Amino acid sequence: MGFLDALLGRTKPVKPDLDQLFGLPSAAITLEAAAGFKPTGVGSVCFAAVEGGAFAQIQQDVQALLDADSGTDGGRPIESSRDSYGYTWLTSRHSPDDIVSLVNDVHAVNTALESTGFGPQLLCSLVNFTDAQQRKLALVYLYKRGSFYPFAPLQGEKRDNPLEIQIKAMLGNDLRVEQELNRWFPVWGAPGL
Repeated sequence: MGFLDALLGRTKPVKPDLDQLFGLPSAAITLEAAAGFKPTGVGSVCFAAVEGGAFAQIQQDVQALLDADSGTDGGRPIESSRDSYGYTWLTSRHSPDDIVSLVNDVHAVNTALESTGFGPQLLCSLVNFTDAQQRKLALVYLYKRGSFYPFAPLQGEKRDNPLEIQIKAMLGNDLRVEQELNRWFPVWGAPGL
């Protein structure tokens, strides 16, 4: 970063660090102990829509990789969907008590997309949680920021902002939490929420 950048308030972009995703199992323990939120077993990766055969091949390669890791043929299908905003979601489902395998899947999908040139299209990754009152919560990893934030949706496309701030305070020792609250984008229609 140069002098002019510092003077004008421009900051150097944060480099994505997909290994930050491996902090999620520790964060899950903290969430359960401090707030009663448990993993649902659903995780997903969101990216800008890509057309053509290259993406279809990547999706097949990711599925083959995950099938090989599980030792089955078609054991853990990666579901593909599009939301109302035109973004593509790849979703993995596991037993709620197997967050490590879920995080491994989310990491593998991100890594496969990044290593094949689709990194600039990656937007975010989510791991979903719920509590005894059936409140929903997602820990969202912002690919381009290398940080996490909590997203707590309510009915009618509203957010539980007090809960999000409470979760932010709880996770400071487990995850790199996004400090700029204006970057805590809502992810309406995300799989599992």
